[in-house]
Amino acid sequence: MTSSLQSELAAAIRTIENYPKPGILFRDITTLLGNPRAFRRSIDELVHPYAGTKIDKVAGIEARGFILGGAVAHQLSSGFVPIRKKGKLPHDTVRIAYSLEYGVDEMEMHRDAITPGEKVIVIDDLIATGGTAEGACKLLKQMGADIVAACFVIDLPDLGGRKKLEALGVEVRTLVEFSGH
Repeated sequence: MTSSLQSELAAAIRTIENYPKPGILFRDITTLLGNPRAFRRSIDELVHPYAGTKIDKVAGIEARGFILGGAVAHQLSSGFVPIRKKGKLPHDTVRIAYSLEYGVDEMEMHRDAITPGEKVIVIDDLIATGGTAEGACKLLKQMGADIVAACFVIDLPDLGGRKKLEALGVEVRTLVEFSGH
């Protein structure tokens, strides 16, 4: 990816200081999603490495991963799997606990969403500490998925999330990096 594209995408992302708590620089992709050119270019960059490759499913992590993942799945002619916070899915589910910066939460997916051996890409808007993405990857692997990659628009490399996923043997692709929190 070119540095001009990275600059264009970074410029389309709003930064909100001291949200959700003092000292945090929140990277808000809603401005990127509302910018037709930046949104299209982001989806194209997420899709491009896998075009022509058999990807069975795209797993989107709630909530912005649904927006990005749905578009990527459409472009790759793949199915879409929502990975949600516990209690949000109506059918038989599998669940995993995962670590947050200040505690533990649970996420789930439908038990029949993945067939063992299916090639899956995991999508979310941002990787920070990696707890949520790590939980999603572990849940998918538990169900027999072959995780091709985990893809994010934003990487906050200072928080170490990429390293957590790479330690699981998952390839990580990101489009823009922001230093700090």
